[in-house]
Amino acid sequence: MSCWQVDLYRRPLRTPSGLDLWELVICNPEDDFYYTTFCPEPLVSSTWLVTEFKGCGQPLPERIQVFRPQSLGLVELACQELQIPLEATRRTPALKHYLRRRAQEYPSLKTYTGEAYDPLAIEQPPPLPLPEDIWGESWQFAAITPPDLEQLMQYPLRILAFDMAMLPEALGLTSEALIPGIVLYGGRKSLKLARWLQEQVPYRLEFVPGQPCGVVLHSGLRDRWVFLTFENAEMAKAGELFRDRLRSSQGLHFLLIQPTPSDVTYTALWLLQPLE
Repeated sequence: MSCWQVDLYRRPLRTPSGLDLWELVICNPEDDFYYTTFCPEPLVSSTWLVTEFKGCGQPLPERIQVFRPQSLGLVELACQELQIPLEATRRTPALKHYLRRRAQEYPSLKTYTGEAYDPLAIEQPPPLPLPEDIWGESWQFAAITPPDLEQLMQYPLRILAFDMAMLPEALGLTSEALIPGIVLYGGRKSLKLARWLQEQVPYRLEFVPGQPCGVVLHSGLRDRWVFLTFENAEMAKAGELFRDRLRSSQGLHFLLIQPTPSDVTYTALWLLQPLE
């Protein structure tokens, strides 16, 4: 399936008359097609975007991916007009690689403003509490080896979400490596919890030490959720071990939902990895 990764946002550039410049960047995941063009902010519209999509010299794709929330609205309107499915995802490595390269070129342009600029920065709102009606019965930090993970993925899970590039063999992890994670025991709410998580599109669990300690779930394009809070010293040590193991697993971790600790069935499994 052909795919474009698209970014449309203001850059640290202005026209001679002082108008902010927006840049459209289009590339494909294979990293062999790039298209860029600038537009003064007042002229940026979904109509302009449709024209650029049609005129970039490539056939229209079967799918478009966007990682920046500020790009989403206009790209969505253009995709609706062109009848192209749109996917909001933080996993756009080819696009992010190109945006870093582009950012290095801006200071050499006459229109450069000199302002501080991070090409991948996304403002995040404060974490929100999880909906009370989805929470299960208990949870624990855990770790699993790649062979055990492979076996776990063979179970008839209701939800199994992962990217091929995140598999242990793709990351070069040894069979003895320990992949950290969290297991949620959802009881009767297991499927409800799993479906809610699936809608959020999780990509990272972050241990946050403090009083109390906590785990923050990162999902969607910029959403954050207060996943867990606790003051137990043993759990805090387990959280620090979870964080330490992330360094040796190249950030790979998992989220597993199981009805109860004694169950031989599993409800859902996500492989997760921090994103830029």
